[in-house]
Amino acid sequence: MTYKSIRPGQVWLDTEGKRIQAHGGSILEVDGSYYWYGENKEKTEVGGGIWHWGVRCYASTDFYNWEDKGLIIPPEPDNPESSLHPEACMDRPHIIYNRWTKKYVCWLKIMHKDDTQTATILTADHILGPYTKVKEGYRPLNMNAGDFDLVVAPDGKAYYYFERVHSETICADLTDDYTGVTGYYSTHFPNIAPPFVREATAHFYRKGRHYLVTSGTTGYFPNPSEVAVAKTWHGPYEVQGNPHTDDHERTSFQSQITSVFKVPGKKDLYIALADRWLVGELPIRYDDLEKVFAWLYAPDLYEMPTDVDPEVRNALKNLGNPDTAIADYVWLPFRFDGEKAYLDWKDEWTTEEFE
Repeated sequence: MTYKSIRPGQVWLDTEGKRIQAHGGSILEVDGSYYWYGENKEKTEVGGGIWHWGVRCYASTDFYNWEDKGLIIPPEPDNPESSLHPEACMDRPHIIYNRWTKKYVCWLKIMHKDDTQTATILTADHILGPYTKVKEGYRPLNMNAGDFDLVVAPDGKAYYYFERVHSETICADLTDDYTGVTGYYSTHFPNIAPPFVREATAHFYRKGRHYLVTSGTTGYFPNPSEVAVAKTWHGPYEVQGNPHTDDHERTSFQSQITSVFKVPGKKDLYIALADRWLVGELPIRYDDLEKVFAWLYAPDLYEMPTDVDPEVRNALKNLGNPDTAIADYVWLPFRFDGEKAYLDWKDEWTTEEFE
């Protein structure tokens, strides 16, 4: 099948007719080709114990049709202690290019069974690998480091935006080789607990302004996104609010944004890449979801919500894992009104609209 447009929320197949497996994904442009990479969930089954099967990458020149380039970071099923073991909770790969070392640097978020979160860092000479581990079990700034984004400035300096788990957002300067942090950082959006803590940070830069797009913390259940804007990398950031203005369910169109990609050569085209982790009808309204998560994570501050169906409440308490192997993608272009950034629903759209 050949695609001629982007259709948010619909099943997306690669050029071989298989589901695209690039969840929690990002795009990197290299020599005129686009590389979309992310978590490979092809072997993940509900209750099956496999969280991932490495990082898979796809290539395209038109943004519609994607060729499978295979596993650029394979799993390590024979090493139970590895952060790349299929049962390890590896999320949200991000790759940046270092023009000084001429290396592609990949960071992975790893969630451990003791609730700590660390980073695994790898490097390669080519976007498609092979990648070599340089750090494992890394705790940047000696913090629990959750969802994140990596960004390279025009002068080559790089920054690491991450969720200090269940606490606040951190912007940290990376070392010159991009494989660690210098120690200089700033803090943003402090919150008491989920669902109010911001996660899934995605950065983009436009017309002298830095934008951070974040999600609330509600597991795989979608919630309202939030945009904040600043004049510098480290802020301060001013919160604009939910960009999904016509999303009456307050679920970011049942998705979670993972990164934002500015398409070179297109007029003001910034694409929000998002995953629809839960396919089908959601079991709970966001207002009720917010009450349940507040009670779960801060029971000393919030009472158990008695107006929420007990079966739904208990199901959310267990959280569980959805069938992420069939998660879909919701890609939408930002619309700007001055400094304000919005995401409108589109059943179908093309990049040619931004010539």
